[in-house]
Amino acid sequence: MRAMILPGPGQLLRAVERPDPSPGPGEVRLAVRACGVCRTDLHVADGDLPQRRADLVPGHEIVGVVEALGPGVGGLKTGQRVGAAWLGGVCGRCPYCRTAEENLCDAPEFHGWTRDGGYAEKVVVRADFCFPIPDLYGDVEAAPLMCAGLIGYRSWRKACEARPVRRLGLYGFGAAAHLLAQLALSEGQAVCAFTRPGDQAAQDLARALGCGWAGGSDEAPPEPLDAAVIFAPVGALVPVALRAVRKGGTVVCGGIHMSDIPSFPYAWLWEERRLVSVANLTRKDAVEYLPLAARAGVRPQVTPYALAEANRALDDLRAGRFAGAAVLTP
Repeated sequence: MRAMILPGPGQLLRAVERPDPSPGPGEVRLAVRACGVCRTDLHVADGDLPQRRADLVPGHEIVGVVEALGPGVGGLKTGQRVGAAWLGGVCGRCPYCRTAEENLCDAPEFHGWTRDGGYAEKVVVRADFCFPIPDLYGDVEAAPLMCAGLIGYRSWRKACEARPVRRLGLYGFGAAAHLLAQLALSEGQAVCAFTRPGDQAAQDLARALGCGWAGGSDEAPPEPLDAAVIFAPVGALVPVALRAVRKGGTVVCGGIHMSDIPSFPYAWLWEERRLVSVANLTRKDAVEYLPLAARAGVRPQVTPYALAEANRALDDLRAGRFAGAAVLTP
C-alpha cells in the first residue's frame, strides 16, 4: 500500500510503499476512501505536539470501507463504509473511562498520533471506534465530519450547557467553525464569524452559510455574545473573546493545542463568565452528531487533494489558502 509518513517533527511527509497492515483482535482494516486534513495534523507535523512514534502516518478524519476483520470482531462486515476519528482507543479501566468520560482516558490512543492514521491507502482501526456514516454524505464530504464536525459539536455543547445561547461567536472560521455554524444556525442561533483580519474568503463563506456578521478577530461583534468558541490556536484570542461575551457568558477553547494565553485583568473574567476547554471526543459524541448533522443539512465545503499532495495540503492549511476543509483522496 502507499502511505505518507512523517519522518520527524518539522520534516516533510514522505511517500512510501508498505505491506498491507493486518488487523489484530478486535480490529478491522479499512480501505481508505478519504481522509481530512485537520489542524491537529499540522500540529503533529510541525512538532507542536510531540511525535509519539517513528515514521508516523498522520490523519484522523478517516472514511473507509471495511476490508478485513480481525479475530473477535462483531457488528461490522466487509464492504461496510465507516468513519474513524481522532480518538482511536481507550483503556476502559481508568476512573474517567468508568464514569463515561473516555475523552479524558489516562491511556488513550489517537489515530495519526499514537497509531498510524489515514494518510494511506489502508489503515487498521479498532472496530469499536468505527462509526456508521449517513448516506447523505459522499466519502470526501464525510471526512471533515469525523473531527472538525465532532470537535465543533462537543465545543458547542460546552458553550450551551450553562445558559441559553442566542448569539454565538466563532473565532477562527475554518473547517470546524464552518460546520458548527451550520448546526447552530439550524438550531435558531445567530452566529458571528471571526476570521484572520483581512481573510475575505473565510468571511464570504461565513456570510454565504447564513452568519449574520463576519469580520476580523480584531473587531468587536455588533452585540455582546452569549458564548464563543475559539478554534484558532491563538491564546491571545482568549481575552478578546472574554471581552466579547456578556455577563455569565462562556468561552470555549476547542483545540488540542493553543499558544500561551496572555495575562489579562480579572475584571474580564468576572461576572460569572466561564472559560473552559474541550479535550478530544467520545464515541457517544459521534453517535449523536453524525445523524444530527445530516438532519440539520450540514454540508462541508471541501478542497480535495491527492494523497501524494499531502504536504501541499498541510502548507495550504498553514497559510489559510482555502476556506472550509481539505481532504486527501488515495
